[in-house]
Amino acid sequence: MENFDFDDEISDIKLAESGVDLSASEAAILELLHAIGERPEREGLKNTPKRVARMYTELLSGYHADPQKIVNGALFNITYDEMVIVRDIEFYSLCEHHLLPFMGKVHVAYLPAGKVIGLSKIPRIVDMYARRLQVQERMTRQIADLIQELLEPQGVAVVVEGLHLCSMMRGVKKHDARMTTSAMHGAFRNNPATRQEFLDNISRGAGPLQI
Repeated sequence: MENFDFDDEISDIKLAESGVDLSASEAAILELLHAIGERPEREGLKNTPKRVARMYTELLSGYHADPQKIVNGALFNITYDEMVIVRDIEFYSLCEHHLLPFMGKVHVAYLPAGKVIGLSKIPRIVDMYARRLQVQERMTRQIADLIQELLEPQGVAVVVEGLHLCSMMRGVKKHDARMTTSAMHGAFRNNPATRQEFLDNISRGAGPLQI
C-alpha cells in the first residue's frame, strides 16, 4: 500500500469487516472524476478515489452495525416510570437522493415499563441509522421503533431537526430552512399531556442549528 496520509481513523480491521468493495468504490470515483472533466492523475487528485472509498466506508458503516452488539446487554431492570429524555444528540447523515450531507440534532424520550437502557446506547442507536443513505423521515421512525422493540416501554418519542445541504447548496438554496420530523409510540402518541411535556422539555434552551 502506498505510504500517504488517508486523513481518517479507519483501521485495516474495520475496513476488512465493513463488507464494502473498496476496489469497486475507487473505480467508481475514478470514473466520476473523468466524467466531470477532471484529470485524476494530477497531484491533488491522485489518491482521491482511495480517500473517498475509505470515507464512504466510515460514513455508511451503519449498514453493518448489529443492534444487539450496540446495546451489549446494557438493559437494566429498574422501578422507575417517569420520563427519560436524551436531547441534543448530534448526527450526520447522507441524503439518499443526492448523496449530500444532512445533519442536526435528535431528541429521544421514553417512559420506562420496568426497564431502562444505558445512557450511551441511545446516541449509538442514532449513529447506526444516521450512517446510511437516508431520508430524515425514515431515520426518525427507525430510531423510535428500535427503542420501542428493545425496551417495550409505556411510550417512545423521537424528534429530529435537520439541515439539508441538498436544499442549501442546490435547488432552492435556502440556507436557514430546517426540517423537523417526529415519531411517537404509546403514551406519547395517545396522551397529549405526555407529548407536550416532552416537547416543552426539548424546546427549553434550544438554540439554532449550526453547521
